[in-house]
Amino acid sequence: MQGDGDGWVVSDSGAHYWGRYGAAGLLLRAPRPDGTPAVLLQHRAVWSHQGGTWGLPGGARDSHETPEQTAVREAHEEAGLRAERLAVRAAVVTAEVTGLGGTSWTYTTVVADAAELLDTVPNRESAEMRWVAESEVADLPLHPGFAASWQRLRTSPALLPLDHGDERRQHLPRTLEVEAGVFVWCMPGDADEEPSQLSRRISSLLQAPT
Repeated sequence: MQGDGDGWVVSDSGAHYWGRYGAAGLLLRAPRPDGTPAVLLQHRAVWSHQGGTWGLPGGARDSHETPEQTAVREAHEEAGLRAERLAVRAAVVTAEVTGLGGTSWTYTTVVADAAELLDTVPNRESAEMRWVAESEVADLPLHPGFAASWQRLRTSPALLPLDHGDERRQHLPRTLEVEAGVFVWCMPGDADEEPSQLSRRISSLLQAPT
């Protein structure tokens, strides 16, 4: 049922967490003009919970939704982003608490890419939506939950040596999970560069069926 996830879960320590079935947010990256990644951040409205901080568009998960569905829906509601413009790469549980009565509350960060810096339409929950260079995210006053998980969600840059005619260039740059919870921002490099162990791993992942 739509909206049946709205509500608070009270942890065994007395803290309140939004989302009867947990919550999810969208960590969306897109390439800047120089190919390096930008992250779409929400400047939360002053009246909202943790107002004035920067975080991810997201919200409560409904009972019938997957975390991925929740994150994409919330990104549409809060930023006007269309699902077909987003490519989901991974989902990571970045917070988990035990509620009263033994129930479990989780927050899932859904990692996704867009092919370009998409225009956004903020709703009333946002003072602003902004594309921020990934290297500058930590300089902002972040929502405490996002701040706690940001280091594990960051990408490391990775160049993949490719011929100019290689079809894989059409799918780069992009976020790639090279192992569980480890992400790189993969960009095309010159074919005459010596392949590293990481670039060989990336090449095999890009060739694998998805």
